[in-house]
Amino acid sequence: MKKIITILLFTNLAFAQKKQVDLMVYHAQVYTVDAKFSKANAFVVKDGLFVEVGDFATLNKKYSAKTTLDLKNKSVFPGFYDPHSHFLGLGQMLSQCDLVGAKSFKEILTRLQEFRKANPNQDWLVGRGWDQNDWDVKVFPNKDDLDQIFPNVPVMLTRIDGHAMLINSKVIQMAKISPSSKISGGDVEVVDGQLTGILIDNAMGLVKRVIPKEDEKVKRQQILAAQAESLKYGLTTVSDAGVSQDDIELMMKMQNEGILKIRDYAMVSVGIRNVEYFTKKGIIKTDRMNVRSFKVYADGALGSRGAVLLKPYADQSSNSGFLLTSKNEMDKYFSQIYGSGYQVNTHCIGDSANRLVLDLYGKYLKGKNDRRWRIEHCQVVNPADVPKFGKYSVIPSIQATHATSDMYWAEVRLGKDRVKHAYPFEELRKQNGLIANGSDFPVEFVNPLFGFHSAFARQDNNNWPAGGFQMENALSKENALRAMTIWSAYANFEEKERGSIEMGKMADFVVLEDDIMSIEASKIRSVRVLSTYIGGEKVYSTK
Repeated sequence: MKKIITILLFTNLAFAQKKQVDLMVYHAQVYTVDAKFSKANAFVVKDGLFVEVGDFATLNKKYSAKTTLDLKNKSVFPGFYDPHSHFLGLGQMLSQCDLVGAKSFKEILTRLQEFRKANPNQDWLVGRGWDQNDWDVKVFPNKDDLDQIFPNVPVMLTRIDGHAMLINSKVIQMAKISPSSKISGGDVEVVDGQLTGILIDNAMGLVKRVIPKEDEKVKRQQILAAQAESLKYGLTTVSDAGVSQDDIELMMKMQNEGILKIRDYAMVSVGIRNVEYFTKKGIIKTDRMNVRSFKVYADGALGSRGAVLLKPYADQSSNSGFLLTSKNEMDKYFSQIYGSGYQVNTHCIGDSANRLVLDLYGKYLKGKNDRRWRIEHCQVVNPADVPKFGKYSVIPSIQATHATSDMYWAEVRLGKDRVKHAYPFEELRKQNGLIANGSDFPVEFVNPLFGFHSAFARQDNNNWPAGGFQMENALSKENALRAMTIWSAYANFEEKERGSIEMGKMADFVVLEDDIMSIEASKIRSVRVLSTYIGGEKVYSTK
């Protein structure tokens, strides 16, 4: 009897000596993405933080958890980052007519008619995702068919890249657009003296000013829809490129209500009012929101020929693209923002835009520095300008899926010689030893594994081309993972808080059904996320 009592006392004492934690994850393949790129098979979480990461046998002796999770050898990664997305744009698109993947304008018309039939009470017919480069005849559509089918309904169809749109005559009348309408940094397409309905870049603003403003209820629904879609693919932090003051305040409100689970790094849309307001207010940092950067547009996109090139487009010799923001305007903004401590993130796609902005950055970023100013996209960079990323400590923020979406027509658009300097991810990475890789969703698909696969394999959904596209600029698989975790966290000034599974960091992690670091590249895009955790809380699960 005494022996039994002694055993019970010893057991209770041992249990009492164990540290209490909220969650223990074990029997897992944990890719920590720490400095040594080490692996573990278990970790414990308390109060939303990783308490310890290591071997299950050791941790099990030290800790007692309220909840335990046996992953049966499933893979665990730090919560995925998307360092360049349009979070609110995704929410809007999910409620619009989906035009992605349409193989002809005829198919687009069919989708619009079906959508209208299913949503007859919507005042506007809005769609997004068309891409003329996917059609047999690779030219912009016009408004004629829209006018015949929808003569009395305003129709607005945004191109896949968000840099061009097609509208019908009803919208043209409402916006009072004429063949003589001109706007800096954009184009109102006119053929034979007639409007075609195509608006490029800043010209789209002529329409946006007459679109009814969405109320808060609708905005909330869009944010929650975008959040659900993002969490499903393992995203725990999104960098939201181009956000208004109103949108930031709404997301702050939703955070305080406990319904905004995802972390949002807000890039404020640049503008006189926004720059004055936010630089005066200072950096805003909460549990779910981080407001400390501005989004600037230098040029447009390659797909709509608005990206600014040093020499004209190979397939349109009269056009070299155009600046969306003038050199003087950008310089003024950069000067104001530099003095505030905010970060600058500038959209640059063409080689001329990249050169211009790098040189303007150089006025303020003297040598190596920790301002972490970024260039978003950096798709076509002249070799002479690549070293400037290192010289001024500029972070290249790329979207690997842009390379694998554009590769079918990039040579036609850029020419045989210039295309060699497009999507130079590895060359850019070498300049500072890091690169951030996002998706630009909804321009590309939300799933970060698509960008991961494109970064190292340089192939599309069908694993084409067999040898990869311009493989000299592919990232290694390890660096492709860093680019969507710890390096993206660094690009957001968050590397000490998140981006890896390490003691003291926030417990943001994702569980995958397979090991993307060891399986065949061709299988990666189909790997499912089993669960997503933010601050130790399960925010998505397939179960």
